[in-house]
Amino acid sequence: MPSERTFVTELATGLGMLGEDDLTTVITNRPSAFVNLSEEDWRRLGDLWTRDQYGAEFVAGFLNGQAFLAAPDALNGRRPRIIEWTGGRRPPGDEVVPSDLRVDHVYLVSCKYLSRILHNPSPARLVDGLLSQAPPEDSRDWYERVAPVEYQHLYEACAGTDPSLPRLAGELTTAERHRLAARLRSGWPAGAAEAYERLCLTVAKATADAWVTAIRAANAEAVMWRLLRIGSAPYFVLGSSRTGAMRLRIDTPWDWRRDYRFRRLEVEPQPGGQPRVGWSVLYEVTNTGEDRIVRGHVEIRWSHGRFAQPPEAKVYLDSRHEDVPGYHPLSGRHG
Repeated sequence: MPSERTFVTELATGLGMLGEDDLTTVITNRPSAFVNLSEEDWRRLGDLWTRDQYGAEFVAGFLNGQAFLAAPDALNGRRPRIIEWTGGRRPPGDEVVPSDLRVDHVYLVSCKYLSRILHNPSPARLVDGLLSQAPPEDSRDWYERVAPVEYQHLYEACAGTDPSLPRLAGELTTAERHRLAARLRSGWPAGAAEAYERLCLTVAKATADAWVTAIRAANAEAVMWRLLRIGSAPYFVLGSSRTGAMRLRIDTPWDWRRDYRFRRLEVEPQPGGQPRVGWSVLYEVTNTGEDRIVRGHVEIRWSHGRFAQPPEAKVYLDSRHEDVPGYHPLSGRHG
């Protein structure tokens, strides 16, 4: 189940597309155009609105939906017949476009409110699979795989002499991971912080090296498109950034090549509080010949606590969404 904030922003965005001016009215009326919301969904949404929770998120989403209704590149003033909420559940097949709403079976909308995360895969799918949908051949814990000595040293510093834990980090069961994570919630024990710092340096360098090798053996332009979420179908991003509303139309690779030329994708380890790898895309704007760069980074870290489960690779965009090649403001012309 999505968080309350995510639930509110995604559904409020869809409700704003229906052409109504009053949120209370549209939530109370439960418009039939929103075809796949359950009674429980409507009750939950109405309760959050009545209790005046997430008021700013309700308003931001609703205004974005209204802007999508009015935009010439989107609905152009035509009220949608069908809105489907696709967020809050795992897609049954390969996810080509990261959509949360589907409008009239055609318009795909991704809702991004104050989020700079582009992907959240396993490190193996990022590095070995280059963000393709195929499952990685080697799905071992990434820390154990690329920095086995440093990982084991950190584990020993954290496990101490606890007889209930195995001798090797790679032998931890799910239950043992959770138990160790609970013990480490208050901080690192003596000597573990230094061991973790060594792990971070080793993992960052090994990940960057492996990623560079994989990119060189592949079609780097296609990897770049996956990294930037340039998919085979056009879609829209509605949300907000730290500077205000964010309303974008996203190109397909065919559109992208018309307006830009790919130069290179660069990867390098970076310092940070966890294993961190920076990435940058150098490209040329076709009609001006100007070279530009879009930047981001990857953080390889545990979720839900130290050792709680194998690490994931969170891919962040450091540049503004509006500065990504192929991301066009709804209110303007692209070029």
